[in-house]
Amino acid sequence: MPTLSVILITRNEEANLGDCLTSLDGLADQIVVVDTQSTDKTLGIAKAHGALISSPDDWPGFGPQKNRALDLANSDWVLSLDADERLTPELRAEIKAVLNQPQANCYAIPRLSWYCGRFMRHSGWTPDYVDRLFKRGTARFSSDLVHERLIPEGSVLKLKNQMLHYSFMNPEQVRAKMERYSTDSAQQAFAKGKTGNPIKAILHGTWSFIRTYFLRAGFLDGPQGFSLACSNAQGTYYRYMKLWRLHQTARTQDPKS
Repeated sequence: MPTLSVILITRNEEANLGDCLTSLDGLADQIVVVDTQSTDKTLGIAKAHGALISSPDDWPGFGPQKNRALDLANSDWVLSLDADERLTPELRAEIKAVLNQPQANCYAIPRLSWYCGRFMRHSGWTPDYVDRLFKRGTARFSSDLVHERLIPEGSVLKLKNQMLHYSFMNPEQVRAKMERYSTDSAQQAFAKGKTGNPIKAILHGTWSFIRTYFLRAGFLDGPQGFSLACSNAQGTYYRYMKLWRLHQTARTQDPKS
């Protein structure tokens, strides 16, 4: 049977990592964890599961960090996971079957995500296919600081069984991730020469709410659907405002610009 490496990047994931690795249940021949200065029990949990651990001093962004983990993988196939994701028994069985008789070099896994007390089945979160299982040497991650993606060679087939994604357990996690991602996204957009201003921030934030709550039927997800639409709108608003502030700062530092 072909071998499988599971790769993860972590930072202070003691609340998630144990359940994630336990859900592999003998599927992985190798576990690779690339950690960014965790101060909790993350590394101890990784060691207890026999993971190969790398702890670089710098943070190059999500895409480059995942490529670091990929470079340490030594199996025939690679499964990329986040610490807050879990494999179900049905998905494990499907992955084993795929490894025995592969029909493609890359597979997308459907993901069912949890948001503050509920699995979200609308709001643009379902179906949520993510390219995660691939033959080593046929794919790399993009170099994006945030919202990285896998870039595979050839076609991608879809698996049937869902992966569980415990993305947001409480409003505090929502706010923290929104703050971090809006900052990283603004810096990434600034590096690409994109611009922002308060009008763009308001318009894009409003559109984000309308798209999530109405066009993607977020209202069918109950109070969590409304909350998600609001947080999407807020995160989009802050991203454009932070991008505008980056340009303001750049002009102040370089009057000729």
